[in-house]
Amino acid sequence: MINLFILQVLNGFQLGILLFLVAAGLTLIFGIMDFINIAHGMLYMVGAYLLATFAGLTGSFWFGLLIAMPVAILFGLLLEFLIFRRLYDRSHLDQVLATFGLTMILSEGVQAIWGSAPLSVQMPAILSGSVRLLGIIQYPVYRIAVLVVGLLVALGLYLLISRTRMGMLLRAGASNRPMVSALGVNVGRLFTLVFAFGAMLAGFAGALVAPVLSVDPGMGESVLILTFVVIVIGGIGSVKGAFIAAILVGLVDTLGRTFGPIWLQMVMDPSAASQTGRTLAPMLVYILMAVVLSIRPTGLFGRRIS
Repeated sequence: MINLFILQVLNGFQLGILLFLVAAGLTLIFGIMDFINIAHGMLYMVGAYLLATFAGLTGSFWFGLLIAMPVAILFGLLLEFLIFRRLYDRSHLDQVLATFGLTMILSEGVQAIWGSAPLSVQMPAILSGSVRLLGIIQYPVYRIAVLVVGLLVALGLYLLISRTRMGMLLRAGASNRPMVSALGVNVGRLFTLVFAFGAMLAGFAGALVAPVLSVDPGMGESVLILTFVVIVIGGIGSVKGAFIAAILVGLVDTLGRTFGPIWLQMVMDPSAASQTGRTLAPMLVYILMAVVLSIRPTGLFGRRIS
């Protein structure tokens, strides 16, 4: 049982890291631009499809990743230039409706280009196999690499926001956007940079998960729901909050799905415990969100970028 618990904790951390990569860009966009982008999950999906395409064309995961990331950024910038910047001054309802419609269009477009059948990406040979962690526990090397890369990205993002001039502008833009504009900062260019950065992080998360999960047209919607939960728990505009909340959500979701039916067997018969556990497990992250909001209505770290 302890071995299963350790494995699921690691899986929970991996899910949390992937959620953070998607949530970090979205919380920056929402915190600085006050823009609700329902289509952000599509960038995650597009990143996975681009990696699958370019890895297949080049025969190399690494070359595929090297090509997919700039293309994902350009795709995000194209959406920002053609659609999103026309919605910045509109109401949140207009933003939600427009980006939801864009989500449907992109989902259909992906199916028209790649089909509806799931795609698979060959894992790089150097990261295949598993390593012994504790006792008899074997854990895939690729999943460990995802954890390490995700933590390095989180550290780099923290240093960018807290130690650089761009980070200073991001923090200032989140706290008082009109004042930043009055001081001569090109807010439009700042918005474009934020959008490009968010697209890169979301596309990178999709590319990382492609060798682990199947690449399919519905993967963007599923991750977007958990991403919004992460942002609400962590606090809108807080990258630190997004990181902590993503880890919490990843652990609660993974451990709940694995151990919920097992724990319920203590008070219920096995068949009923299994069915009830499968029903209750997806609700746990929303219960966590409700508990956090009942204590801190603005989330763990409020609205300020930190």
